[in-house]
Amino acid sequence: MNLQQTLNHGRDAVRLPVSGEVVGVNGLTIWLEGVRSAIGDVLDLDVQGQSLPAQVVGISGDRLACMPLGEMSGVAPGVTARATNAPVRVPIGDKLLGRVIDALGNPIDDKGPLPTMPLLSTTNQAPSPLSRQRITQQLHVGVRIIDTLIPIGRGQRIEIFAGSGVGKSTLMSMMARNTSADVVVVGLVGERGREVLEFIENDLGSEGLAKSVVVVATSDMPPMVRLQAASTATRVAEHFRDQGLHVLLFIDSITRTMTAQREVGLSAGEPPAARAYPPSAFAMLPRLLERAGASSVGTITGIYTVLIEGDDLQDPVADSARSILDGHIVLDRELATANHYPAIDVLGSVSRVAPYVTSSEVQSSGAELKKLLAAYREARVLVEVGAYVNGSNADVDRAISLMPRINAFLQQPTHEVPGLDASQQQLLGLVGTQ
Repeated sequence: MNLQQTLNHGRDAVRLPVSGEVVGVNGLTIWLEGVRSAIGDVLDLDVQGQSLPAQVVGISGDRLACMPLGEMSGVAPGVTARATNAPVRVPIGDKLLGRVIDALGNPIDDKGPLPTMPLLSTTNQAPSPLSRQRITQQLHVGVRIIDTLIPIGRGQRIEIFAGSGVGKSTLMSMMARNTSADVVVVGLVGERGREVLEFIENDLGSEGLAKSVVVVATSDMPPMVRLQAASTATRVAEHFRDQGLHVLLFIDSITRTMTAQREVGLSAGEPPAARAYPPSAFAMLPRLLERAGASSVGTITGIYTVLIEGDDLQDPVADSARSILDGHIVLDRELATANHYPAIDVLGSVSRVAPYVTSSEVQSSGAELKKLLAAYREARVLVEVGAYVNGSNADVDRAISLMPRINAFLQQPTHEVPGLDASQQQLLGLVGTQ
């Protein structure tokens, strides 16, 4: 037996399933003794004859700190626990299309049990940096303002900054229904229970659901379950990417995912940092986000929503995500109040891959349109009070004359599905480059 075999044998011997028991409960943390397991592994707790899975989040001497993946009611000292020596595993396969599942892979729709599929760990490594394809092709999402002014490439990761009530869910549903991606995966993390069915039936619709997988963890679920939902949705997307497909992945929201990690970290004894987020939250975020992107086989285009409290773009979650991702889309409350939808602030939004996925003509026309919008914004107050003198600024003059057409271009009814070529041609015609 060589050295590596000896080490593996020793590790396997240490990690044989053994039983222990609960010795304490502190907030969300369950403390166990007499059982050995590794960080991330799942243990089965026997709670009043029912199995309660719990995941190891910390180790202190001979004691394990665990977080439940279900309801904690009934957990008390003396409850037995059995090590599984395995992480969370969920069914992953092509037969998930059209289904709605929870974070642990259980179906929650009315379509019966899932067909037999392999059980795979929800954790995974991000593609090697040198194995990633360069982003050179645009992904059509069917939202005119995005397809022309904030173009998204296949394999890009981008965030949507949104406060409450500014049309985030509607924008997501438009992209999910209209996209040219082969598969759509939606992770609803910490969503209100009332809004889940509304999103599936009203926003996504039967046509959108047919090529989608929806992973749901509502706000009343334990933090480990909410945290797990983001990882499960990403793992499902990775499966389809590995089939050579182009996948559009939504995680709504990264903020609630980070909040779940904050609850886990603080309960496990981590020190609070920015806005009480522990270090593990900021370590978890890049590991999750880097799993999306373009691999050597297929692509995952990741769209992650960030909930902005008080429309504060300097929120630590927003800051951290912005430093990792390849662009951002800002939803503006003032536009939403004016019934201007999608309420996208063009000047505040950016796609870092735009030069690689659109033609020079589209880029030039987009830059010209943004210049006109910026000129109009600067002179807006004067224009609205009638104090602006015609001829004072050529850009402002042109912006004023084109503003009705520009606003019509920037707005889009939810049922409208513009083609990519048609949207680009409309942009070229709007600013006079064609």
